[in-house]
Amino acid sequence: MAASDSRHYRDPERLKKKRRGFSGALVLKASKTPSTAGIDSHDANREEVELVRRQYLESEQRFRALLESLPKVAVQGYDRDRRVIYWNESSTRLYGYTAEEAQGQLLEDLIIPAFMRDEVIQAHCAWIKEGVEIPADELELKHKTGELVSVFSQHLMLNEHTDSPLMFCVDVDLSDQKRAHRDLEFATRFDRLTHLPNRQTFEVDLDSQLDSCRRQGNGLATIYLDIDHFVEINDALGYDQGDRLLIELTRRLRECQQVTDLVSRVSSDEFVLAFPGVHLAPDVRRIVRHVQNVFREPFVLDGRESQVTACLGVALFPENGESSRELIRNADVAKNRAKLDGRGVVRFFQQKLHDELVRQHYLSAQLEEALDNGEFSLHYQPQVSAASGRIENLEALLRWEPAEGPPLSPAEFIPLAERSGVIHRMGDWVIEEACRQQVEWRAKGFHEHRVDINVSGRQLVRPDALKSFEDALQRHGLGPRDIGIELTENVLIEADETVLEDLWRLYHRGIHIAIDDFGTGYSSLSYLKHFPVTALKIDRSFIHDAPTQPKDRAIMEGAIFIGHRLGLEVVAEGVENAEQLSLLREMHCDLIQGFFFYRPMPAKDIDRLLGGFVPGSEGLSS
Repeated sequence: MAASDSRHYRDPERLKKKRRGFSGALVLKASKTPSTAGIDSHDANREEVELVRRQYLESEQRFRALLESLPKVAVQGYDRDRRVIYWNESSTRLYGYTAEEAQGQLLEDLIIPAFMRDEVIQAHCAWIKEGVEIPADELELKHKTGELVSVFSQHLMLNEHTDSPLMFCVDVDLSDQKRAHRDLEFATRFDRLTHLPNRQTFEVDLDSQLDSCRRQGNGLATIYLDIDHFVEINDALGYDQGDRLLIELTRRLRECQQVTDLVSRVSSDEFVLAFPGVHLAPDVRRIVRHVQNVFREPFVLDGRESQVTACLGVALFPENGESSRELIRNADVAKNRAKLDGRGVVRFFQQKLHDELVRQHYLSAQLEEALDNGEFSLHYQPQVSAASGRIENLEALLRWEPAEGPPLSPAEFIPLAERSGVIHRMGDWVIEEACRQQVEWRAKGFHEHRVDINVSGRQLVRPDALKSFEDALQRHGLGPRDIGIELTENVLIEADETVLEDLWRLYHRGIHIAIDDFGTGYSSLSYLKHFPVTALKIDRSFIHDAPTQPKDRAIMEGAIFIGHRLGLEVVAEGVENAEQLSLLREMHCDLIQGFFFYRPMPAKDIDRLLGGFVPGSEGLSS
């Protein structure tokens, strides 16, 4: 628009007329319609002009009604000088200015933060003068109050390459999505119930404190706290009373904290505390008494006072460990020893507590023999379509049934295998067995189900781990649609460049790569856009209470939203009831895995399941 036209928009009377006529893009159209000035007086010409005028007005009304009917989409129009010529009701709700307040004002004076002002002006000028379009992007623009508003902003130019260009901005409010994102970020760093740092965050903070202790020559005490018989409290009084106990305990622990002290909830009834600056044994004993005193006062549970106790395990720096993980582990060992002796017992980590570790070493040795003796097997848990209940994929899960004694949990023997190095041989066996079984299933005509295997971070320490995986696929004649892998988010973040290059190679070959237990590891979500990932598996901890807890629901919805916005497949783990399934379907989660549909089962049971599976028979556990 020419400079003289811009002055018209600043004239108050002119602005009033423009508001009545909707201006903007519609004025641009009007300039192309025949003017009534100088029209021949013949009736036919007048009727034709009147018909065109009515058609234009109807078109204008329809366009305006369309813009005003978009409740979440803010639309603004600006002339070539960036002065407002159109401002819909959604813009008022989003930015706080009424149409009357905004009309004729400069874009940069209304909603552009000061740090973006020059950039916005330059970008607008470049579009008008050089045809360089402003790309769509997520921005933080300014509300009337000065607060920042998160939007996804798109721009279009009408009447381009003329003297009267008009720019329209279409802004979508992202406040709800950003809020869910922040909730998800919080959930990855802190405990939902107590708002204490989770284990991963605590380890990072503790390592930082240990660095400071080394520089200053200070000691540090780590205390592992385990509430006695907490399960009985939950069973007898209900989970809500158990939660009340945890919240009250957290309040008391915080009250006895110094500025540099650390506290974390690491599991349902376990806390870890760290006290830097400890030098002498009397200092350690004083701190232990301080923590014990937290339990002197009874807790009010279900309207009655209840005396609660806890066992404590203590590990000291530098005597009992040099890193956060060593100290936490050794304090845990001491705590486990304390629990064997009764309620409210305190034990310091000592060399004799390694008696417990002897058993672990014994089991580690048994792992090698178990592999030789064929004591391991793979069970498979189906992943089903949330929409149809159809089995889409299978997750391979390792099981150990010793020749003597009861089966051992993967939670017990996998860490042992990682620490002992047996994990490499075990991982190779899992890959070979999964490939062999998939070939057998393909021969039976089961061609539609991918098998996913878990890859430990410890496995990836070996440089050729992923290359061995590729070789196994080739050796068995399998392709990207046959076998996928699952990694935890911590594995991705800690992976070195060689591992990442191998993962990218698999990704470009079309191999399915999923993040397992999403949301329970590191707090940063940036790895989702930097690392080769095709799917997210939302951890069961976010699924459990989602039907009844709005915050859990928001976090779960945020995870699904983020996954889908990044083009990833989303799998929900640990689905156990119809309410959880219904909610996940509403949120358009892709796949479901959990006891509500199927438990992990041996290959022979999968044979019968796949052979007799009828789509639509969802909701029945085997």
